[in-house]
Amino acid sequence: MTSLPPGDCCVKGKKHDGHIQGSMEKIGDIDTYVARPASGSSQTDKAIVIVSDVFGIYPNVQLTADKFAEEGYLTVVPDLFNGDAVSVEAFLGQKVDLQKWINGPPGHLPDTVDPIVKTVIDHLRTNLKVKRIGAVGYCYGGRYVVRFLKDDSFDVGYTAHPSFITEDELRAIQKPLSIAASEIDTIFTRESRYESEKILADLHHPYQISVYGAVNHGFALRGDLSIKEVAIAQKRAFRQAVSWFEDWL
Repeated sequence: MTSLPPGDCCVKGKKHDGHIQGSMEKIGDIDTYVARPASGSSQTDKAIVIVSDVFGIYPNVQLTADKFAEEGYLTVVPDLFNGDAVSVEAFLGQKVDLQKWINGPPGHLPDTVDPIVKTVIDHLRTNLKVKRIGAVGYCYGGRYVVRFLKDDSFDVGYTAHPSFITEDELRAIQKPLSIAASEIDTIFTRESRYESEKILADLHHPYQISVYGAVNHGFALRGDLSIKEVAIAQKRAFRQAVSWFEDWL
């Protein structure tokens, strides 16, 4: 494994406050949060798909989508879990049996998530005539950025503190990939980072791995922004993604 299955750190975090500017829409029968750039954007042929963590569509990811839209990208966040995301009440100490959630009905593994990601990609390319698609994956979503970073799926990928990615999945990518890693992480560990770097170097595709010190798994999406180190790391990890898309998308 280049990153381990989700664990307790994947259901911890802080809910972020802010004015949500996008809207909930449908892509087929998939509930999707859509953040549109201001009119006159030069990025009309490019889009970003955010593949969320286990909490699905919630304020933290919506605010992040809005920030990508401010950079000029149409940004969509599909509901990967058919309304069965982990509740943000977990932030307040609600117990979560994460393995039961992953494996139990309706299931939240590639056999159910892959078709949703594919439908969104097909919609963007066929119906909206998007030519280039960037993918952003946080924690659980990082796996699906990697799984679709090939062929006519995603063109460029970015993931922060990913989980569940197998060696075979990482070796199969065909496009540029940027990774934002946390120093303190029991899922995407130091050993996992080294293993991932070796694999990516062998592939000879553009790649980047940046490590943010003194922060934990989840910092880039649901970190405690009252802590200076976390707030700075989250801001820089977002700029890492934007810079990567400016160069490769």
